[in-house]
Amino acid sequence: MNQLEIKNLNVSVAGNEILKDFELTLPKGEVHAIMGPNGTGKSTLAKALAGHPDYEITSGEILLDGESILEMEPDERARAGLFMAFQYPSEIPGVSIANFIRAALQARLAEGEEMEATAFYRRLYEKMDMLKIDRKFTSRSVNEGFSGGEKKRNEILQMAMLEPKFAVLDETDSGLDIDALKVVSEGVNALRGEGLGILVITHYQRLLNYIVPDKVHVMWDGRIVQSGDKDLALKLEEKGYDWVKTELAPA
Repeated sequence: MNQLEIKNLNVSVAGNEILKDFELTLPKGEVHAIMGPNGTGKSTLAKALAGHPDYEITSGEILLDGESILEMEPDERARAGLFMAFQYPSEIPGVSIANFIRAALQARLAEGEEMEATAFYRRLYEKMDMLKIDRKFTSRSVNEGFSGGEKKRNEILQMAMLEPKFAVLDETDSGLDIDALKVVSEGVNALRGEGLGILVITHYQRLLNYIVPDKVHVMWDGRIVQSGDKDLALKLEEKGYDWVKTELAPA
């Protein structure tokens, strides 16, 4: 099927319904952006896709290449090809980036199969060179003492190494200055291609100046209410989100 399909998805948090009959289809090879004001359900969508236990899916379906992932644990979803870049990545003191990524790749191998160290580091350094990341970076503990830009760059490196089918970037631009935003965007653009579908969740249009989406979706009150090309993001930048609320108001 070569697509991530979300059908009539309803998600509740602590008994409050957040996503309401949410629908979206993301084909491989395309970049889609979801925009919307705070509190409309953007991060709820990301966490529901990842399988966060606090986010209860009350009805609907999530299909990855035609296969339901609803009964899968988060690690199973990752092995099936779904990657999540978090808005606030966690620190893991004492675990180097290289060892963290190697463990993630090892977890995908069959029991008893070992990853060859030379091949791993050759591939790691190839990806780092492509993403313009200093090789010393991988000896640091995961996200410990990192700037916002370094944390997000680490997420993109993980995505490059894991080679998922679909990647969800949950407000990757959060807390980044313009230089860090450009660096992270260059990394995402370097990974664009036919084998990867990317869902960019953002509050601001500025990220989409650097990661130009194939489609833009506007989210309001737990569902997508407008879809269009990159010009829709420019319209949001100019008019804000009030015009969406106005258009939704009953006559």
